[in-house]
Amino acid sequence: MYAWIWRKLPFDGVVGKLLTSLVLITGILALFWFIVFPWAEPLLPFDDVQVTQDGGVPGAPGGAGVDDPGVGTPDPRESGLGDHDLPYSTATDNPLPR
Repeated sequence: MYAWIWRKLPFDGVVGKLLTSLVLITGILALFWFIVFPWAEPLLPFDDVQVTQDGGVPGAPGGAGVDDPGVGTPDPRESGLGDHDLPYSTATDNPLPR
């Protein structure tokens, strides 16, 4: 397949075919970057993120909604942690060995 493409490229010689290939690849990349990707971006769910405390959907039964703040939020005093104590180290990304 690549040999067929190489034979069909215009211009004679390796330099002409390489320059033609470079221009075609640059044009295809520009087409995708400026036309295809901006068109497809609204169709992709990158900004459709919902994070709740209990993993539910906000406003759904069992989920933390706007009308009931604090529902599903554990009290840090009940867990044995202070108001600002974290149950993990913030000094390193490496977990402690068990």
